[in-house]
Amino acid sequence: MTVADIHREIDAVWRIESARLIAGLARIVRDVGIAEELAQDALVAALEQWPASGIPDNPGAWLMQTAKHRGIDRVRRNVLAERKHEELGYAIESDQEDAVAAFEDAIDDDIGDDLLRLVFIACHPILSTEARTALTLRLIGGLTTDEIARAFLVAEPTIAQRIVRAKRTLSDAGVPFEVPRGDERAARLSSVLEVIYLVFNEGYSATAGDDWMRPQLCEDALRLGRILAELMPAEPEVHGLVALMEIQASRSRARTKPDGEPILLMEQDRSRWDRLLIRRGLAALDRAQRLGGTQGPYALQAAIAACHARAHDADDTDWQRIAALYFALAQLTPSPIVELNRAVAIGMAFGPAAGLALVDTLTGERALENYHLLPSVRGDLLTKLGRFDEARAEFERAAALTRNERERALLLDRAAECAASA
Repeated sequence: MTVADIHREIDAVWRIESARLIAGLARIVRDVGIAEELAQDALVAALEQWPASGIPDNPGAWLMQTAKHRGIDRVRRNVLAERKHEELGYAIESDQEDAVAAFEDAIDDDIGDDLLRLVFIACHPILSTEARTALTLRLIGGLTTDEIARAFLVAEPTIAQRIVRAKRTLSDAGVPFEVPRGDERAARLSSVLEVIYLVFNEGYSATAGDDWMRPQLCEDALRLGRILAELMPAEPEVHGLVALMEIQASRSRARTKPDGEPILLMEQDRSRWDRLLIRRGLAALDRAQRLGGTQGPYALQAAIAACHARAHDADDTDWQRIAALYFALAQLTPSPIVELNRAVAIGMAFGPAAGLALVDTLTGERALENYHLLPSVRGDLLTKLGRFDEARAEFERAAALTRNERERALLLDRAAECAASA
């Protein structure tokens, strides 16, 4: 095996083990930043030693053991630093032994609990959404700063600053390294789910750039969701989110042409949908429902996705049920975007005029003022009504608002088709 092969293996091990490693260390040192430093020290040691010695049989255990030794060294240095102005002797040795023993005893606790704590810390509401997202991808997803920056089309120094500030904020605020309980747990869980779905959505429909999708982000979010479902098996909304992501991810291969051009949902070749992901998603949705989670926002969205997944072709789609599910979602989490999606469903179930009537009530919403999908949806409904001049203007407006180049090209093509039909 070449050095390059070993480095690829190390990268794969790091992706798998880094979250558990940092989680275990963070519980001991009570500081996410220090825990990551210790984990990075172990990674550097692996990069230095494994090309010569070979990859250990249990690389995760090797990294943990190495990080543990680095942590013990740090504890000893800290004890010496704290007592450097006092008399040296038995007291220092005793302090060292107590601290080291505490470190060694604690490091072998339940890794699952550690991971869950780390998830809740990385998604703490004290941080901005952008900071939570970057820190979660770094600590739980194992992504490098460069990878996060490229995924979100943000400068690498900006992402690095967000991560540094986030760790400093958590440290300065003295955020306890524990899973919250009661009402606080429910509120924090909402933040965790929001971050994971935000990552997935950015991968599924890229906000900006030259690509319609960024599949790696979808995969990272799915992995985070599956980890969370294992750590919190009794939480229906966790399974609802996993169901939603599994079913949506099942369409990935059918969403673009070989040249990357987007293919809209109703035009996709459903034989290319991943049946394994659909089965996983439906199973997760069933689990959420058995846990009493039929009316949670993610379970409702998963139920909508399931309507598409169960339809063998576009004409079989149960649009009336989808419209009803969007109505329930609108009652639970009122939002102009939910109403816009409901308008699409109503247009499909009861005709474009009915959908357009609802869309027209949203044109004054400030939240949708620069949202390109509002004129895009309106343009689609106007096209179905044969009002091609108006539709063309809407598609052109949508194209001017989007920051995704693939989507802009699609919208301009639709505008040109309307011009040709007028």
